[in-house]
Amino acid sequence: MKISDRISRVEYAIRDVMLHAREYQKTGKEIMYLNIGDPVAFDFKTPLHIKNALVDALASDNDYYTDSEGWSELRKSIVGKEKGKKGLDLTPDDVLVTNGVSEGLDMVMGSIVEDGDQIMLPGPYYPPYSSYAKFYGGSITEFGIHEDGTPNLDDIKNKISSKSKAICIINPNNPTGEVFSRKSLQSLIDIAAENNLYIICDEIYDEIVFNEEFNGIGSVSRDAPVILLNGFSKTYLMTGLRCGYVCMNNNSRQLDPLRQNIFKLARVRIASNFPVQIAANAALHGSQEHLPIMVQKLKKRRDLVYKRLNEINGLECTKPKGAFYMFPKIDLNNRWKNDLEFVIDLLNSTGVLTVHGSGFGCSGAGHFRIVYLPQEEILEKSMDKIQTFITKKSV
Repeated sequence: MKISDRISRVEYAIRDVMLHAREYQKTGKEIMYLNIGDPVAFDFKTPLHIKNALVDALASDNDYYTDSEGWSELRKSIVGKEKGKKGLDLTPDDVLVTNGVSEGLDMVMGSIVEDGDQIMLPGPYYPPYSSYAKFYGGSITEFGIHEDGTPNLDDIKNKISSKSKAICIINPNNPTGEVFSRKSLQSLIDIAAENNLYIICDEIYDEIVFNEEFNGIGSVSRDAPVILLNGFSKTYLMTGLRCGYVCMNNNSRQLDPLRQNIFKLARVRIASNFPVQIAANAALHGSQEHLPIMVQKLKKRRDLVYKRLNEINGLECTKPKGAFYMFPKIDLNNRWKNDLEFVIDLLNSTGVLTVHGSGFGCSGAGHFRIVYLPQEEILEKSMDKIQTFITKKSV
């Protein structure tokens, strides 16, 4: 039987490489997983007060349907973070709680994208932005990022057309770890305002930055049609619990149609997981002491991987400013026809699983993504394997 053409537009490189890993697993050899950004799968564990809140919610029978828009107490707490700490003008009525940021992104794209619309993404970008936009009939246009990490404003302006609908920002960026400055964010806001475009900004890694001051998009939003995506997976180590949210700038009247209609999608899917929302609320109000500890551990691991990769002939890497990804460039030099072949060859030769850069858009071609979440001894072992692998291929 025929399936829809829409589904053929969906790709997710980060999980798709697992198909190759499953074949490798049949050999019985060890796999070193450097492909998925799940800190809880390593030695970063959900804080105890968050776990206790979840358990207490279940023990108290708070596991029924709550409001489709999200539990009112959590929505108020999200306003406290995004308005009180980061400057985005909000009321609880501007907040939609979702089952992870991915569901929020799906709802946003489903609400604003029509056939032929153009969504602008920084190259490289997190793959679901492309998949959801294409699923709803849109197309992707990548805009360039300068070597200093600032967006190429001329490139963006030259690529805007009558079909352009939104500029998307992932800040800090997945897969590069780049962090946009306040000035860069302001420039993107200005371009969006001049061209009547939505600004969709994903700040899921907002607390995971190194030696940088993080500026939230809310601090420069004014009355621009800014849609903020955020959640609890990374900062609060709640990856498998799936809780995210969408915030719409209260100062923007251009967002009124979205504000009035996106909640229809929330009602159709009934509600987000109520016990998890209670845990998320505890995350915002409870101890934050795990954050500096996590960031310090990640910084140490980042520095280790950055040093090791740049010592390998044939690799070139920029030091990330945030998140927990490295995005080295490969000198393919006729040894591999593309970055996907490199990643598969690396897996089959060493057991080290990474993600091909072209899965993050055209700008990612010739790169691969490494997650530096594992303990240092695992990272050292992985870097040894990568170095030996590339050295042998260079002979």
